[in-house]
Amino acid sequence: MPDKSKRSVSPVRSTQPVMWLLALLGRKWTLRVLWELRDQRLSFRALQARCDDISPSVLNRRLKELKTAMIIDHNGLGYGYTQLGSELGAQLLNLNDWAAKWSVEMEALR
Repeated sequence: MPDKSKRSVSPVRSTQPVMWLLALLGRKWTLRVLWELRDQRLSFRALQARCDDISPSVLNRRLKELKTAMIIDHNGLGYGYTQLGSELGAQLLNLNDWAAKWSVEMEALR
């Protein structure tokens, strides 16, 4: 069973880290926050604006969860990826590339 620090990141009852990650990424707005941080660090307000004016309370919650998970951090320049977060961000970009190809294939079938 995961320790308490991991359960605070994800309430999933699994011994598989991928399940914890998928639960975290599946929370509303989490992927959007990560996507908007892919190119640069952003202040809270800039990130909120990029996320179509997500409510401040939800954004605060997501940022806290992502910081607890060591995916993002905050410094004088704003919120941005940690080293681990950068690796996840690269995977999100790969997923974006795959989604573009998939979209073309799906459109060809219509």
